[in-house]
Amino acid sequence: MPQTTTLHTLFASLHTAPQPLVIPNAWDAASAALFANAGASAVATSSASLAWSLGYADGGTLPRDELLAAIRRIQRVIHIPLTIDLEDGYSKDPQAVATLVADVAALGVAGINLEDGAQAPALLADKIAASRQALGNTPLFINVRTDVYLRGMATGDDAVTMALERAALYHAAGADGLFVPGMSSVEDTARVALQTPLPLNLMLLPSMPTISDLFTAGARRLTAGPANFQTAYGHARTLAQALVVDHRVAGLFNNAVGYDAMNALFTTGSLPG
Repeated sequence: MPQTTTLHTLFASLHTAPQPLVIPNAWDAASAALFANAGASAVATSSASLAWSLGYADGGTLPRDELLAAIRRIQRVIHIPLTIDLEDGYSKDPQAVATLVADVAALGVAGINLEDGAQAPALLADKIAASRQALGNTPLFINVRTDVYLRGMATGDDAVTMALERAALYHAAGADGLFVPGMSSVEDTARVALQTPLPLNLMLLPSMPTISDLFTAGARRLTAGPANFQTAYGHARTLAQALVVDHRVAGLFNNAVGYDAMNALFTTGSLPG
C-alpha cells in the first residue's frame, strides 16, 4: 500500500481536479475491492451501510472495536484513498472524538467525515479543533457534514446562509471539506460553493441534476451514501423472496461476479477480463 502521506496528498488533490470526484460508498472489504476495481479514485464508507452490514442500526450504535476492525479489513484489500464516515464521532466529548480520530488516522485512512447532526455547531467545531491537536503532524482530510438541509433546519435563502455560517466556523476549526447532504439544486450549490473556500461535497439523490451540472455549479465531490448498499440488498431480497416463496430461480445468476473472478480479486487484486 502507498505511504499514508502519499494517499492523503492524492486524496486532497482529487478535490481540486478538473473533473468531479465521484465516490462510491462501501460497507465491507469485498464491496470496497469491487468499487476500486471498477475504477473509483477513492472509496468511502457509509456509516449506515457499514453499521447495517455488521448487524447494528445507524445512528451511533456501532461499537468502536467493530469500526476499527472493519477499517483494517478494507485497508488490507484496496490501494487507493479510503475515507471513513465517523458520524458525530460517537461521542459528545471532543477529547473522546479526537482520540477516535487519531486511532482511525493511525490505520492509514486518507480522510474522515464528522457531522453536526442535531447538535450545536460549536460542539462540532470543538471536535474538529481537538482532533487536529490530537493528530499533530498526521495528515487527514476532515470533511465536515452539516445537516441543515437533511434535517430541514431552514429553507431557501436561510438554508444557504446557515450552511455558510457553519462552514466558516468549521473551516476556522481546521476542516478541509464541506459536506451538505440534502442540498440538491444547482442554484444553492453555486451559492454555497462560491462563498466557502472548502471543496463542496454533495450526496447523490433521486431526481438530482446531473453530476456534470453540479460540478459546473461548484460541487467538487459527489458521494452515493447508502444507495449502493440499499440497491444491492434490495435486489438480494427480491431474489431471496422469489426463491424461497415461489421457488423461482429466474434472475438468480444474472450479473453475478463469478467464483473464480471473486477469488482473483483477492489474490491478484483485479477481476479477470
